[in-house]
Amino acid sequence: MKILAISDEASKALWCPQCRERLEDIDLILSCGDLPRSYLEFLTNFTAAPILYVHGNHDAAYAKQEPGGCICVDDEVYVWKGLRVMGLGGSIRYNRESPYQYTEQKMRRRIARLRPKVRRLGGIDLLLTHSPAKGLNDGTDLPHQGFDCFNSLLEELQPQWFVHGHIHLSYDCRLPRVCSHNGITVINATERYTFEVPDFEDRPIGKSFSLRSFLTTFAR
Repeated sequence: MKILAISDEASKALWCPQCRERLEDIDLILSCGDLPRSYLEFLTNFTAAPILYVHGNHDAAYAKQEPGGCICVDDEVYVWKGLRVMGLGGSIRYNRESPYQYTEQKMRRRIARLRPKVRRLGGIDLLLTHSPAKGLNDGTDLPHQGFDCFNSLLEELQPQWFVHGHIHLSYDCRLPRVCSHNGITVINATERYTFEVPDFEDRPIGKSFSLRSFLTTFAR
């Protein structure tokens, strides 16, 4: 399965007449937020691949009208062809100009509300967020700091992939596009990045790991 991850910067290589041919082998598109609604809707015209998205901190316009033809997975665990995707958009709260900014406590509550579905599905394969985890390729200024609770989430659920945006690679030439964190592949989706995952379509869905510590951590 070939996945295109996008975030923060509309790609000139895709927002163009050659879009169809450049998307022809893409099976799934994941948007990590802070992209124009018109850009996502443009992409839907040139691909049959579903576009799953979470909100970025600059997506206040989405509150009035969500992107047509796309699937919002914010505060959801969405399964597509066996791939279990948990969506948690938004950034750390640094002002009150956007509905998609959250305190650590609020983000923890959002995670806790997803626990029944995580339990039914037996875990997740991919964590899709706008913000990074705190201390994991995030920024030092408050608007670009990651969520500490994402570190706990990664530790407990051990998804195979963590895909985020928010931290533009142009901010620092030392920022990695892809890195590994405790066996988890971490991908910064700024502008666009393509990667492949195995075919999960025939995999049984159900309990596959112990949820005891996860439920305890996020029940507060």
